[in-house]
Amino acid sequence: MKADSMQSGRRWTTALTYFFLIVGSLIMIFPFLWMILTSLKSLSESMQIPPTIFPAVYYFSNFKDALTSLPFGALYFNTIVMVFFRVICAILFSSMAGYAFAKLHFRGKNFLFTLVLVQMMMPSQIFVIPQYEMLASVSLTESLFALVFPGLVSAFGTFFLRQSYLGIPNEIGEAAYLDGCNQWQSFVKVMLPLTGTSVAALTIFTAVFAYADLMWPLVVNTDINLMTLSSGLATLKGQFTTNYPVLMAGSLFAMIPMLILYLIFQRQFIEGIALTGGK
Repeated sequence: MKADSMQSGRRWTTALTYFFLIVGSLIMIFPFLWMILTSLKSLSESMQIPPTIFPAVYYFSNFKDALTSLPFGALYFNTIVMVFFRVICAILFSSMAGYAFAKLHFRGKNFLFTLVLVQMMMPSQIFVIPQYEMLASVSLTESLFALVFPGLVSAFGTFFLRQSYLGIPNEIGEAAYLDGCNQWQSFVKVMLPLTGTSVAALTIFTAVFAYADLMWPLVVNTDINLMTLSSGLATLKGQFTTNYPVLMAGSLFAMIPMLILYLIFQRQFIEGIALTGGK
């Protein structure tokens, strides 16, 4: 009798768990479904109150209008270049900085690491004007390098990889030193390969953050051919009126690179989220 009661309790618990998971999934999926359905509506129908969920007539011409309104070829190229070089810089410099803060002893280490933490705690918007003035002083605005510039260093990446290096026993580095490795060889051949999972997680999150960056590309580049997907889509929003079906159609086109990236590296995305939560 007691066993039956416990089994019944487990069933109710499992049913409630699945119920809340399904409800949560529907809530998260609804904005994407709404975006797809809005991209197929007419302008008047998209602004109708009360709103209609399904379009009365499917307007596939909105996708053609989105393609003619924006140079998606240039936007795709600029976004891919920006994401690629921000990821490379994050991995390269954060790995070296994280190793130095975790394993090396030098004067001012704690002070410098405090500056890294301070930068993490500051909102990124306060750095926009100083960074813009730095680029403007050397005439590098309106360029692809300007898109990459804020990602040359990553405070989050430095902190994250420092925590990973702290989890590696010092005896491993000492053993490499006894085998004849100098500091650089110990870092490249021994320590860096041991942080492969952390580097993969940093790669994924750097790519996601760079892809979603909106303010900086809008500020530093005003030429539509030098904008990214996010900033290019922002130009479709008018001051007084906005063609929401065309905007939603353009948003669907902009989702394609990140959707492909997620489908290819789905396991790494999940492991990265679990790893950052553990750290």
